[in-house]
Amino acid sequence: MIYNEIGKTGMKVSNLSFGASSLGGVFHGIREEEGIRAVHVAVDNGINFIDVSPYYGHLKAEMVLGKALREIPRDKYYLSTKVGRYGKDGVNMWDYSAERATASVYESMDRLGVDYIDLINVHDIEFQAALPGGLQKVVDETLPALVALRKKGVVGHVGITDLQPENLKWVVEHSEPGTVESILCFCHYSLNDMLITEYLDFFQQHQVGIINASPLSMGLLSSRGAPDWHPAEKPLREACAKAAEFCVSQGYPIEKLAIQFSTSLNPQIATTLFSSANPQNVLKNIGYVNDPMDEQLVKEVQAIIGDQMFVRWKNS
Repeated sequence: MIYNEIGKTGMKVSNLSFGASSLGGVFHGIREEEGIRAVHVAVDNGINFIDVSPYYGHLKAEMVLGKALREIPRDKYYLSTKVGRYGKDGVNMWDYSAERATASVYESMDRLGVDYIDLINVHDIEFQAALPGGLQKVVDETLPALVALRKKGVVGHVGITDLQPENLKWVVEHSEPGTVESILCFCHYSLNDMLITEYLDFFQQHQVGIINASPLSMGLLSSRGAPDWHPAEKPLREACAKAAEFCVSQGYPIEKLAIQFSTSLNPQIATTLFSSANPQNVLKNIGYVNDPMDEQLVKEVQAIIGDQMFVRWKNS
């Protein structure tokens, strides 16, 4: 496992890291015991960065992760969670107020069974862009509340997350230097989309670390194909399905190529998050990272995706 620093935070994290959304049954139902074992397998095999959110499974992911972390020494991992996006009884909710953000951090710590959070993120800021106050509210209210917790030592570092990199850039530009220490962007450094590379120099100049997520593009780059709920349009789904079929014909699962692509090429990206509640899949993904990547196959797969490269979709 290779370890990289997230910006200037001092957190040296594994280049492949564990996203705990699957523990909330976000993608499909899970067996809790198996999910807990998946966390242990990840940490035992060198993964030291774990990301979660109260939104995932509407609190379930944090609660299951908390059970897993009870048996893992606190110095074995860095823990990241989020504020701003929530859910209850199947209904999405957003609240980026300072009061809610502060309360959310303490609630997450209670569910996770920890007394501090290494990295706290404002979750999916594009949703606040459509609410009263827009992204300026993140700058004026949400982030200052988290910085106050950072000063108290309740959280170690502060970041923001979004599907849209232009929103991340805007918030960094309009915040006091040093406020935002990291960004998490998903589905934009994968085989079918490398949009985040257009922003890497900007974030580096502002000493902001970069976390990549969803190397499989939320299931587009998988042998089983994208789930029904995936927001991508039909042409992109079909192009990625053809690429996956081609990889099968080459005896090289597209999941393997996708994981390798996202973790091996760009030193400006500190880590790439994947999510699985299956211990065997965790081991498989770690193994992928340690194998050499077939760069010719990358070119062939991207040629198959063709004009659907860089095609975007809205968050949901």
